[in-house]
Amino acid sequence: MTLETPLVDSEPRNDAAALELRAVTIHYERAGQEPLAIVDDYDLTLYAGQMHCLAGRSGSGKTSILRVAAGLVQPTAGDVIWGGTSLTGAKDDEVTTRRRETVGYLDQGGVLVPGLTALENVLLPAVPSRRSKALVQRGSELLERLGVADRAGSYPEKLSGGERQRVALARALLLGPAIVMADEPTASLDRASADSVIRMLRALADDGIVVLVAAHDQHLIDAADSRTTLA
Repeated sequence: MTLETPLVDSEPRNDAAALELRAVTIHYERAGQEPLAIVDDYDLTLYAGQMHCLAGRSGSGKTSILRVAAGLVQPTAGDVIWGGTSLTGAKDDEVTTRRRETVGYLDQGGVLVPGLTALENVLLPAVPSRRSKALVQRGSELLERLGVADRAGSYPEKLSGGERQRVALARALLLGPAIVMADEPTASLDRASADSVIRMLRALADDGIVVLVAAHDQHLIDAADSRTTLA
């Protein structure tokens, strides 16, 4: 599948980095034990159009860094900055609002809500601000561009793994984020489906989006502009 039409509206970005992690430290508290150190003083700076891969074995901290970068959890120390604006000190509802405007996030496996059709899943990010005709149209267009328009009325259990990932990607793109983050987006997919997802993520970066992925798929790692290999 080729993506001749951009999946995002190409708008001029300012000169600020789209995503910065400054001295991010992640430790998990454990009852009666020393805290579990995941990562210490991790730095990352990404500008519009860059694709970066967090590579490494399972349990190396890839998902932890990704979730911190997405503002889903706070780091033990350090700073997360989106488009020049720090998350440090921001209230939870402020981070949630800014994340909806800035970040599209794909969980591992392309998790969709059972009981909702593919299109209804795509439109979930619109719920807090109410669904509009324009967003319904955009959701439908995204499914078409990603090659699953004919599955818009299908429920998750009727979709293949690759189709679920495409629907999840459409959902992540609905509000036009500057950053897309994906956790092991090719896991459990056959090679053809995985390569299709990789091409879509690469196309996003080429369209000016920052793409941050956690992966151990060498094909996906090789498609990135840069990588961090975690032990």
